[in-house]
Amino acid sequence: MTTTVSGSEKNTSVLKAAWLIAVVTIVSKLIGFIRDIVIANYYGASLVSDAYYYAYQIPSLSLILLGGVGGPFHSATVAVFSKLIPSISEKPQESVNKLYSTFMSATIIFFLLLSVVLYLFPRQIMGLIISSGSAEMINLAALHLKIMTPLMVIGGIVGIYYGILIIYKQFMLPNLSPIIMSIAIIAISVAAAPNDQKGLALAWATTIGAILQLVIQYPNVRKLGFRLKPNFEFTNNPHFKEICELLFPAVLSSTVGQVHIYVDMFFTSSISEGAWTAIGYANRVFQFPVGILVTAFLVPLFPIFARLVADKDYDGIRNYFNKGVGVLFFAAIPIIIGILVVGLDSVRLVFERGAFDAQATFMVTEALWFLSASILPYVFRDSITRVYYSFNDSATPFVVAFSSIILKFFMNVLFITKMNMGIGGITLSTSLVTLFNACVLGILMKKKMQMDYCGLFINLFKMIVAGVVAFAVCFACAYEYDKLIHLQRLSFEVIKIVVIFIVCMAVYVPLNLIMKMDYANELALRLKSKLMK
Repeated sequence: MTTTVSGSEKNTSVLKAAWLIAVVTIVSKLIGFIRDIVIANYYGASLVSDAYYYAYQIPSLSLILLGGVGGPFHSATVAVFSKLIPSISEKPQESVNKLYSTFMSATIIFFLLLSVVLYLFPRQIMGLIISSGSAEMINLAALHLKIMTPLMVIGGIVGIYYGILIIYKQFMLPNLSPIIMSIAIIAISVAAAPNDQKGLALAWATTIGAILQLVIQYPNVRKLGFRLKPNFEFTNNPHFKEICELLFPAVLSSTVGQVHIYVDMFFTSSISEGAWTAIGYANRVFQFPVGILVTAFLVPLFPIFARLVADKDYDGIRNYFNKGVGVLFFAAIPIIIGILVVGLDSVRLVFERGAFDAQATFMVTEALWFLSASILPYVFRDSITRVYYSFNDSATPFVVAFSSIILKFFMNVLFITKMNMGIGGITLSTSLVTLFNACVLGILMKKKMQMDYCGLFINLFKMIVAGVVAFAVCFACAYEYDKLIHLQRLSFEVIKIVVIFIVCMAVYVPLNLIMKMDYANELALRLKSKLMK
């Protein structure tokens, strides 16, 4: 996508890519939901599931946070290589291939060394993170961690693959490949769970799934013309230096985010058995709609930001940022309403079966209610972070994230130790930290360029007004529904969720149109033109 393309053509291209990525991500998330339902059915919210999820948080740092779509390795690849590849219809030049090999060689060496440390000292590492847990919990988590250490190396490689494929507009494969891991976990859990007292099948399935995720990416990357030839020219290499200058602070920033999780793990281990599993499921429910929205819009927008920064087209950045974030805000508010009104019904419908009982359902829902407060700042934070990366600045997001560690710790002390809020305290502190990060990043952006927040937040105010009215109407409808409707649980929950969704949209969308909220009008016009065709 070149900068000579007109704005309307760019808008159309971004929207088409966003719809494609949204559809693919929905499929991936649905399979992921089935995976979580299977795990919940066989392992519930128990010591075994806690051990697996505690252990998985460490290798997931590489596979999801660092190497996932939108992670530092993907972002660094897009930010640097998109400027070095003049045409995506041609094979990469030899200099580009050499840079690719250098980057890949450094990545493999770094994560291989890290994997060796994890494999040799799993008991000590898990004991440090979940020191409030029982000896049985720590030992079992250490065993799970040892099995999943290969994920560290795989994560970095997959992240680079994602970046290369997205530069070449191959959006589908990076967003579909996580399905491979989900399918592996589903298949192996169903086969092994009845005789798997320690949950080790989960750890092995996760490792096998990650390997398959790597294998499925490789042929496409090779077909594009990228060849890995070990290259250790790490010095006197300006483009590799540029990658490192962007990558290292971004990796540290993501690692700091993981430190937040480790702080939560420390406090959660003192709450109750199954608490960490419940928080994990709440995050998965949260990420289903929010992750789809953020991924769908920011993946195609990020290369555009990078090119606009290179051309110093700041008006273009402001325009695309406000439209992208505005559309995300517009879609996020109904999600918040849905979580608050029918969150319990949704969690019960999806998870409550087998070993997953009513108590586990309430634990997940409680965490989800407080987590919903983070949706709007989460959208803004992830969007503004992509603008920083486009300026080759990952240091600022790192410093902001690092400064919030102390805030996270003290809020956990306040909510968990002093106020005894339990699981809700953990996710409430997460929401407040997300808000802090979003505000600080938004303010500091003026050092790079002047953003047009005024127009964005005027539209957000209109959305919130419409959202408050829609929430009140939906809450009243849900209250009356619970009193008047008496059906079997499955039918009761499904009909209630559908009814509340229809009511919410029937109130929320017209109110935004009446208040002339810009993005609602634009989306309405686009929908009308599509229907006319």
